[in-house]
This record gives sequence, structure tokens and C-alpha cells, in this order.
Amino acid sequence: MDLLNTLVEKGLRRELPTREEALAVLATSDDELLDVVAAAGKVRRQWFGRRVKLNYLVNLKSGLCPEDCSYCSQRLGSKAEILKYTWLKPEEASQAAAAGVAGGAKRVCLVASGRGPTDRDVERVGKTIAAIKEQNEGVEVCACLGLLADGQAEKLRDAGADAYNHNLNTSEATYGAITKTHTYADRVDTVQKAHAAGLSACSGLIAGMGESDEDLVDVVYSLRELDSDSVPVNFLIPFEGTPLAKEWNLTPQRCLRILAMVRFVCPDVEVRIAGGREVHLRSMQPLALNIANSIFLGDYLTSEGQAGQADLDMIADAGFEVEGAGTTTLPAHRSEVAAGGGCGSHAGGASVCGSGGPADSDGAGCGSACGGCSGHAEEAPAPAQAAPVQAEAGEVRPDLVAVRRRGAGTDLAPNA
Repeated sequence: MDLLNTLVEKGLRRELPTREEALAVLATSDDELLDVVAAAGKVRRQWFGRRVKLNYLVNLKSGLCPEDCSYCSQRLGSKAEILKYTWLKPEEASQAAAAGVAGGAKRVCLVASGRGPTDRDVERVGKTIAAIKEQNEGVEVCACLGLLADGQAEKLRDAGADAYNHNLNTSEATYGAITKTHTYADRVDTVQKAHAAGLSACSGLIAGMGESDEDLVDVVYSLRELDSDSVPVNFLIPFEGTPLAKEWNLTPQRCLRILAMVRFVCPDVEVRIAGGREVHLRSMQPLALNIANSIFLGDYLTSEGQAGQADLDMIADAGFEVEGAGTTTLPAHRSEVAAGGGCGSHAGGASVCGSGGPADSDGAGCGSACGGCSGHAEEAPAPAQAAPVQAEAGEVRPDLVAVRRRGAGTDLAPNA
């Protein structure tokens, strides 16, 4: 179809599609779905080949967040039965990170619930980054600590952080309906602070919160304008005990269309399938690898993901390969700019799109939904999960959400 041919040509040139074209991707029919995936796959392979980058989540501090993000199981007033614990010690976080790296993770994402870090928190995280890098040569570390004050991004950079995650989550027009305790502008400001400090900016979205197609396109265009290096795409996990517990709006087909739209708008950035992929993509996860070039391995912040070994098997069975530590993720034209201290715009004025972050569609501190695996031979077996059943409109499906009970902050070995 002419639309897809046009989008492929623009993607290969790093040219921004029109909003009408982006909306048209979301409006394609199920009969056209495989064509949409194939077209997005051509753009993905141009910039990333058949490599899949693995990311690993370490939840440094869980629960009891003062922010009121409606999607988040850690929010103020949440009744979700999640793990709650205060800061992990640097050696505990390093041990958890080592498990993820052993499973093939190239980047470790350090996440802490809360509105934003104090200077003491930044110092604490700096010690954790040092411990992780001392034990895991060559690993990338991304921090996700919430809203940043002046100077904090520079301190994280000096401590060895490579990236900072803070997701926009939804469009500016609808942000006030999702969160009242901070603003969309606050989130933009934090991404810009990270960028200006020379950190690789990571910012993404959460789909499935009742937003319109126009909202999805708006937030992705905003991410492109911010010119981050990676864009995590989270699919809402409707936790019981949160205001969005009944928002089951996604099908595997819609998730694939959303990922394709992100790839066309942000052709040469790391598009990451983040929280909720197991719940919403289900058996169609391998198809999504034809669009996205990055995933979280194993468990998420407060929910359990697919077993890490199952992720690795899925990647191999689909004909992809895990990206090695010695490989640069981003294309040369982006990685060279990032190495110079931030992404910036590109020659010809074609700025490229935003990035990603941690997980479970979690709160202000986290941004959105990054996950992570970890693993040892002595890992606890994953609990059995009910087979997905097609839900009636508005029907709550808590059987599809497995709350995390293992990994960092628990006595059970993590899942990898």
C-alpha cells in the first residue's frame, strides 16, 4: 500500500512522517497488520539489523511513593499488594545487576520510587553505580529516580551514569487526568536536564490508559522533539488497587500498530518493548521484535515478567541475536553525537526521537515501565499463570497480572 511504502522511504531517510500518516498506521485493519509489521521491520533492520538489546531492572526502593500517578502500583493510596522496601545497599544492587548481566543484559536500569531524589539519594545512587561498574565491566547504567533538581544530572554523570530515564507517558493534553501531583512540563524539564548534562536521555510512553490515537501520536512526536536516544513503549498493566485497574483496552494487534507507529516516527532510536508486553502482546511477542530492537529481560518493578530464558529462546527462535557488550547500539550518526555530550539534532534539521524507561507503568520516580531479569541456577520457579482468556469490555483480568515476589528486595532468587 502507498502509505507503507511512503513510511518506509521516510524511515530510511530519517524523515518525519506527517501526523496524518502516523494516525493512519494506528487505523490500519487486521488484514493489513502483517504488512505494517513488515514495513516497520525494514526500517528497524536498516538501523539495527537483527540485534536485540537486553535491559535489566534493579528496583532500588519499592512502594510508598507520594505521587498520585493513576497507572502506578506504587502511587499514593495504592492498595496493590506489592513489595515495599527502602533503599538497597550498593552491594545488594550490584549482586542483582550481576544476575541480569549474566543473563545477557547490556544495560542495568536503577529505579527508585518517589517524586525525585535528594542530594543524599544521588550520592547513594552514585555509590551503587560505582559498585555495579566495578563488578561488571562495560555495563551501561541508566538511573531513573524521578524529577531532577538543578545539578543532580551532572552529579549522576560524574558518578558514572550513562543514561537517565524519565517517561512522558502520555500527551500533554491528557496528562492532568492521569497525574495531579506534578505536571507534564515537570517531566519534560527533567529529560532536558539529563540531556544537557551529557547523559543519554531515555523517555517513553504508556499505552492503554484510555487515550485516543491523537494522544498517542502527540506524545510520540513530543518524544521525537526531545531527541532522546531510546523510547520505551509500555503497555498499561492494570493493577488491582489503582484507579486504572479496569482499563483493559489493548489487543496484541493494537500493540503492534502502536510499536510500528513509534518506529516510523522515531526510525533510528532504540525502541524498547517495556512493561506489559507479556500481558498484552502474549503469543505475538516475537512479531514485535521485527519492530523494536530492545526489551527488558525477566521481571519488572512490581510485576513478574516472562522467564528470562524464555525471552532468550524467543529471540533465537525468531531469528534475532542478542546484542553483545562490544556493539554500539545506536547508528553511527547518533552514537557520535551522544558521545559528544548529548543527542542534539542531526544534520539537515531532522531531529530524532525519544527514549525509554522503567517500569510496570510505574510512577513519578519511575516514569513508565521498564523491566529486568536476573538469574542464578538456584532461582525460584515461576508461579503458574492462567492462560489468557478474551475479556469482555471493561472486565477486570487480575489473573493476567502476576505481582512480583522475587528478586532484589526479597529472599527469592530473581528470574532469568
